[in-house]
Amino acid sequence: MTPILTAEAGAARLDIVAGDITALDVDAIVNAANRTLLGGGGVDGAIHRGAGPELLAECRTLGGAATGDAKITRGYRLPARHVIHAVGPVWSGGREGEDDLLASCYRRALALAIEHRLTSLGFPAISTGAYRFPPERAARIAVGTVVAELAAKPGTVRHIVFCCFSDDIATHHRNAFVELGLC
Repeated sequence: MTPILTAEAGAARLDIVAGDITALDVDAIVNAANRTLLGGGGVDGAIHRGAGPELLAECRTLGGAATGDAKITRGYRLPARHVIHAVGPVWSGGREGEDDLLASCYRRALALAIEHRLTSLGFPAISTGAYRFPPERAARIAVGTVVAELAAKPGTVRHIVFCCFSDDIATHHRNAFVELGLC
């Protein structure tokens, strides 16, 4: 996939692409998972279908995850070697700590990537599909959190891809890059 926009954040390259996250050739892709980690619709379903039944079998051993948390598995049949399952919040009008929970998804995914010495990571627009998180707000949280974490905890991660499922979502991420002065 050709990047729509590329920027630098410390030692890491940040790309925005529009396309299918299951096609990314990175060390890990992040799954916008539900709390069971057992698959679902949207990105979650696509990742489970692409990885094959072995992913579901491994996820069954993990005991789910809390909203705002993340767990890592192998990638099986995907180009990515790993899948980091991040459980985003369902939008409730912003009254239930959704912003903090969404930021936590990105922090936990990056922490797992650093812990496992991964160098490249692909993020979807967590919670912006069926969970109805406002996409512009989610993009600002995603980009801002990733940039802050990369600055605070420099590690092995050298390439981040924000893989957007539509051009509109990609535009929100591009706007977040501009607001943060990344380009």
